[in-house]
Amino acid sequence: MRILVDTCIWSYALRRHSDLSNPKITNELNRFIQNRQVIMLGVIRQEILSGIAHEAQFDRIRLKLKAFPDYPMSTADFETAAQFYNRCRAKGVQGSNTDFLICAMAHCYDFTIFTMDKDFYHFKKHLNFKLNLIDSTGE
Repeated sequence: MRILVDTCIWSYALRRHSDLSNPKITNELNRFIQNRQVIMLGVIRQEILSGIAHEAQFDRIRLKLKAFPDYPMSTADFETAAQFYNRCRAKGVQGSNTDFLICAMAHCYDFTIFTMDKDFYHFKKHLNFKLNLIDSTGE
């Protein structure tokens, strides 16, 4: 099983003391990393690194993420993402282009999306992909 780790999981795991508030999230991510199951997308890498104000912190996180090469994406992947966006929008479900690209990649390559973002639960009602939705409250 290959795991597409969403931005919110990375952001949570890279915070100081994150495993104290919800060790389940960091333990699960560490297990996926140790088993070499993690898939990285360039758009997720960009989201993780965007908005980091301090250059030293940016460099530290950028270096950590270098362990995960970007999975290649094709024109067909972006077209599928647009189809998914249109399908969900027609059903009244809103999402970002990045979220639908994540859904498309999971669908096309049989990845499981690991996230805390409950929007993916709503996308899943209309799209076919595997989802590992974890509760961020630690319950």
